[in-house]
Amino acid sequence: MSAKRYHCPVEVTVDLIGGKWKPVILAHLKEGVHRYGELRRLMPDTSEKMLVQQLRELESDGLVRRTVFDTVPPRVDYQLSDEGLTLIPVLTALYDWGEKYSARTGLVVTAL
Repeated sequence: MSAKRYHCPVEVTVDLIGGKWKPVILAHLKEGVHRYGELRRLMPDTSEKMLVQQLRELESDGLVRRTVFDTVPPRVDYQLSDEGLTLIPVLTALYDWGEKYSARTGLVVTAL
């Protein structure tokens, strides 16, 4: 199988963290370790299926670390991997830009 070919570094970034939910998941994990249920509450507009799919892709791409604890009920924690931590400046820039844009345009951002 041949490796995927990219023609611009931005393509690589968008391929790994693009879409509606991956940057949001990463932004929440930038703040620290979260359990699945916490992420679900922080992202009420995403479906359970979509959240699971996006988390699996982020884990597969090496950006998120998933830790399963052998407890009853099962506990699963998610956190940025070492590679994911390198995205913090990018995520911070996206957050800051969104905050300033919202202020300039009057968009309302409600934090949970």
